[in-house]
Order: sequence, then C-alpha cells, then structure tokens
Amino acid sequence: MTERRDVLADAAIHVVATLGMRGLTHRAVDARAGVPTGSTSAYFRTRKALVEGVVRRLADLDDAEVTAAAVAAEPDPDRLAEGIAHVLDGWLTTGRERTLARYACLLEATHHPGLRGILAHGERPRAQARALLTALGAPDPERQGRELVAFVDGLLFDRLVGAGSLGAPAPGTPESRAELAAAVRAALRGVLGK
Repeated sequence: MTERRDVLADAAIHVVATLGMRGLTHRAVDARAGVPTGSTSAYFRTRKALVEGVVRRLADLDDAEVTAAAVAAEPDPDRLAEGIAHVLDGWLTTGRERTLARYACLLEATHHPGLRGILAHGERPRAQARALLTALGAPDPERQGRELVAFVDGLLFDRLVGAGSLGAPAPGTPESRAELAAAVRAALRGVLGK
C-alpha cells in the first residue's frame, strides 16, 4: 500500500510542478500515474489529503537526501557545506520538479488555513540542522538551526526562481556546486562564529 501511495504522490508532484496547484486533481494524478480513474481518491480521499500526501512525500525524500549528506560529512563543516551544496544542486536539476511542487504547496497553505498543518513538515529540516549544529559545537543550535534552514531555503529559492537564477552558474555544473558550497560554508561560519 505504501508503494502505491508513493507512486501516486510522485505523480501528484509532477502534476503540481508542471500544471500548478490548480491542475492538481485526482483525475490528473490518475492519468499521470497511469492508473484507473478513481485510484488516487481511494488513497487520498480529499484534495486536502492529496496535498498533504504530496508534502509528506516531499519531506520524506528531502529528509533522506539531507540525512545522507550529513552522515557523509559529520562533523566537518567544510564537508557539510559541500554535501548541502550537492543536495541543493540536485534540487535545482534532477529534483527541480520536487522543489517547484514544494513551493507551490507552501504558497497554497497561505491561502487555505485548512492546509496550514503541512507546515509542520518543515520541522524535520530544522531538527536536522539542530543536530548538525550541536555536533559542530554551535552555542545556540535551536536558534542557529532555524537561521541556517532559512538561509538555505532562501538560497535555493533565489537560484531556482529568483534573480539569482539569472547570473548563477548553470545548475548541475561543478561551478554551481562550488558557488553553493561557498555560500553554505559562509553561512555555517557565521552561525558557528568561526
């Protein structure tokens, strides 16, 4: 059952990334997933449940990638910056649809109070940041973790849809990863006071 739910959520992510939130319907997800009409509504009864399923899937996928990068880098801040840069660059290339869908879902929550609960999934990256900063000896990992996540989110947004996309190196290139790593490294130094 979880596998089918993931397939449907992945199809919904594609629908949101390509058609926007207005295009997110059970029927559109059924078509994208290549399943019989009504399959998506069997797993996600309402549109709200579908949006929540999309956000949960995005959080699970992001969590796995960030965790892998953090484990490979612990406890070196420079390696951590490179690992985070690699993840971000992936979210700008192969994971671009996921990133676009994430932002679309978050914006949808600002217009529909019933969806505000999806913001709770944002606690996972903050918990990851707190744990990483604790391991690196940060004096206030709670506050600094929030700041680091906000910085990384802003950097990603700027490179994906903001003015940063106009002059930054092309995503997927060594130059892109190097520039992202330098930015994350500077943020980590600022947070750690080094």
